[in-house]
Amino acid sequence: MAEAAEGPDGVRIIGVIDLLAGQAVHAQGGCRGGYRPLTTAADVSIDGDAAALARFYVERCGLSDVYVADLDAIAGGAEQDETVKRIVRSDARVWLDAGVSTVAQTQRALARGASQVVVGLETLTSFAALRDIVAIAGPPAVAFSLDLRDGRPITTDAALGDLPIEAIASQAVAAGAGTLIVLDVARVGSGRGLDWPLLERVRRAVPGVTLLAGGGVRDPEDLQRLGAAGYDGTLVATALHGARGAQLLRAGRAAAGHG
Repeated sequence: MAEAAEGPDGVRIIGVIDLLAGQAVHAQGGCRGGYRPLTTAADVSIDGDAAALARFYVERCGLSDVYVADLDAIAGGAEQDETVKRIVRSDARVWLDAGVSTVAQTQRALARGASQVVVGLETLTSFAALRDIVAIAGPPAVAFSLDLRDGRPITTDAALGDLPIEAIASQAVAAGAGTLIVLDVARVGSGRGLDWPLLERVRRAVPGVTLLAGGGVRDPEDLQRLGAAGYDGTLVATALHGARGAQLLRAGRAAAGHG
């Protein structure tokens, strides 16, 4: 397995694969209806092939982990089993976000080879359900995604939507999730950068948990700032697919002592 790439201050870089109708798509701004198959990553032809994108992250970028968002399953459709299994065969540790909200879905995710099961706020039914999932998989294998759109919680539960973001984060950690991901889908693929005040508020609210950020990472300076803010890792897609990807990875190798 490839060595994990880290950015400045040890911030882990996790490559993202967004799946829609069996293809890897270019996610932008959380508007899923407009997502189109990803054609290239750097100078590597992808043409919507999710396994090819996983190999790009592992072999070309030197990443050990990939985050797979099964957008069909998240929207209530069928889970993309065969595509996920092909990604797992790329020798990456797979973080699978597939609309998991039950113990049965958790067991299926683990059976497909997922190393980390992601439970998203968007599809969360209750924190009691999250506790049941943690009881089956164990805290280290469960990540809670604090799904946001322009800083607002994405949830069908009005009561949850009215809670402060810090309170949602604290409840997820209290339910046993070993990792928390702060993901603002409106910033995905936008080049807008991260919502620093929000990220800092969440870090203060959950000081002891492993914390990742997603949506908006652009360059090594963003990685450095994440490390300074106490974040352990970040989900990255668009910035790894172009010229910025080389800059991010050079920063990672330098921080790890391989530059």
